Order: sequence, then C-alpha cells, then structure tokens
Amino acid sequence: MGPQVALLVAALAGCLLPARSCVTCDRRVVAALDALEKEYLPTHLAPERHREVMEKIRQTVRNFRDLPDLEDTFMGVIDEATMETSVLSFLRSVRLIRNSDIADDTFVNEFSWMLTLEKAAFRGYVTRFQREDFCPNKCGTMLQLLIWCSNCKKQLHVCRKSRDCGVLQINVHETEDLILDCELDWHKLSQGLTYYSFYRVWGSDSETLVSEGKRPTLIKRLVRPEDAGNYRCELGTERSGPATVIRFEVTVLPQRIFGEITSKSSTFVTQPSTTETQSPTIRTQSPVIGTEAEEIWGDLSPTLRPSECSNPKNVRTGLLIGLLLWSFLLLILGFVTGILCFRSGMVIDSIKSRYHTEMAAAPRDQAPESQLSPSHVLKVPKDKDTGPSHK
Repeated sequence: MGPQVALLVAALAGCLLPARSCVTCDRRVVAALDALEKEYLPTHLAPERHREVMEKIRQTVRNFRDLPDLEDTFMGVIDEATMETSVLSFLRSVRLIRNSDIADDTFVNEFSWMLTLEKAAFRGYVTRFQREDFCPNKCGTMLQLLIWCSNCKKQLHVCRKSRDCGVLQINVHETEDLILDCELDWHKLSQGLTYYSFYRVWGSDSETLVSEGKRPTLIKRLVRPEDAGNYRCELGTERSGPATVIRFEVTVLPQRIFGEITSKSSTFVTQPSTTETQSPTIRTQSPVIGTEAEEIWGDLSPTLRPSECSNPKNVRTGLLIGLLLWSFLLLILGFVTGILCFRSGMVIDSIKSRYHTEMAAAPRDQAPESQLSPSHVLKVPKDKDTGPSHK
C-alpha cells in the first residue's frame, strides 16, 4: 500500500497544475483533435456551433482522468504500454467518425457516444495495469518507468519489496553440467539494472566471486563432489543497491552408472554422453539387478506395439474383404464356365451337321459293310492243310 499512497499524494499535488488527461499527453491525440477542429468541423457543422462543440469535446477528453467508478483509486500514472493501447484506440475511433462523413447533430451525438465508449475502455486499461503491471515484482527492488498524467512526464518509480527471493535446491549428478539461473520475469522490465554476480559461499562471512556479467546464468561443466555447497546470485542496480538476491543449495549426486530411459521409446541415454543407443532385446548379462531391472523392463514393456491383427476391427475387416474377393472370383469363374459350355454345344452341333452332310454326299459303292447284301459277301475257301486230317 506504501507505493500507492505515495503516488496518490503526488497525483493530488499535480492537480494544482493545469489538469490533463493521460491520452492528451500523446502528441498524436492533440494533433487529431486540432485537425478535427480546423479541417472537419468547418465543413460539417454550422459556424456558430464550432467553438461550443469543440470545447465540449476537449472537456470530455480531459475528464478521462476522472474515474470515480474504478475499483481501485486511479493513481494518475500509467506505463508506456497502457498509454500506447489507449492512444491507438482513441485515434482509431476518431478516424472512423471522420470517415463516416456525418454532419450537424448526427456528428455531435455520434462523437459524444464515441467518447463515452473510449472512456470506458480507458478505465479497463487502467484497471488491468494497476492489477497486473504496476510493480509486478514479487520480491526484490524494481525500477519501473511510469508516465505521470498530471504533467505528462516519465519518471522512475521504485517498487521496493524484500530483496531476498528465497533458496533454490539444485541436484546434479557428478560429471554433468551445473546450471544456476538467476533471472526473474520482471528483470527485463526493470530499469537501471547492472550485472549478475555469482558467489560461492564458504561460510557465514566468507564467499568468493565466481562470475559477473550480463548473463543471468552460471554454467559449470563436469561438476565434482567438491562443487557441492551454497551459492548466491545478486543482481545489482545503478543507485538502489541489489535488485534481487537468490541463494542456491547445490547437491552433487553420484555419477550415473546405468542408462536412463529418456522417453517411452526404446532408447537408452548414458550421462554425460549424449549418444543414444538402441535398447537391447536380449536380457542376459544385464548390469541392472533387482528392482532397478524390473523398473527398466517395466518401462520398456509399454513401448512394444501390439500387432494390428489382434485388433478385432481389423480382423473383421480382413474377413469381409477376403469374402468379397472370393465371391467376385467365383462369379467370374461361373461366367467363364457358362460361356465355354455354350460355345462347346455350338461346336458339337456343328460337327454333327457336317457329319450328316458328308454321309449324304458319299457314293453308294462306298456304303459301309453293314449295308452290303449277303450276296456280296465273299466266301473264303478253307485251307485243306490247315484243317484236321480224316482218315
């Protein structure tokens, strides 16, 4: 509540100066209002109403600073992002009114309604800023650049909170890389920051500077057991002392001996090497014993994909396709057989017809033996020598 009270007092003091709206601090808004008065009104409004209407418009814009229905008291300050959003919205609405080419009372009513909507939108922008973007640091000291609507000046506001941002527990295996990250989300939004300094803490009153620079991380390659201990990261500012202080408690675990499964796929990764090898399918001579072996093979078992044939849907689909293929094949065979049978009947009838034709055309003397008369049969004399002898 302290920073808000200070800003409120400053805003009340600024009321002694000529009151100004936040959006009128931007030159683009002032230029848009001047162009409206000098270019648009003379051609779309009666001359005797120019001054009255323009004064009402300017007074309404100045009243953007009066937000009595705001949930939190408006402190009279906004950041550059909120200012840009409000200005662009205002300029867009003015451009739409001018492009509509309306005049006289229609113009006055439409412009008055537009200003009402823009003031409500500005109230929403301010509410979001005061809830989320005003002093967003949860710890440490942040220098936030704000715009004071009373005089349109940009000034640094110090958001002071506890510099101690807590302790982080870091576990790392021997011969692997130790990474200490000191950056917080609001560091990139803060002004006047200097360097990140990492210290190795040896005791209550002893520490050694390890590194210093713009980078928010400390990377130590191939850590050893003697690298375990306490570390401290400090982010400095130009004039307000340390912005944040983060402490790390590093524990160096024994070196990884066995392969680690990186995912559900059947691959092993050995540290610190990044080479991946295919997991063996033979379980003999495994270096893993007892529970560890069961865990590894238990993790590997889900990677075996079941055969697609085991899926009942696939089985039914295959049977149906096979049945259709066989039915189609049998249909073709039946069709071919029918054609062949029909063709064979025609061939037989043709042969019979040709045979009868040839028989009718043959001469009489060539009649078959069965048609010869008995008188034409030659009698062969019996051989006297071949028969039996009679005494």
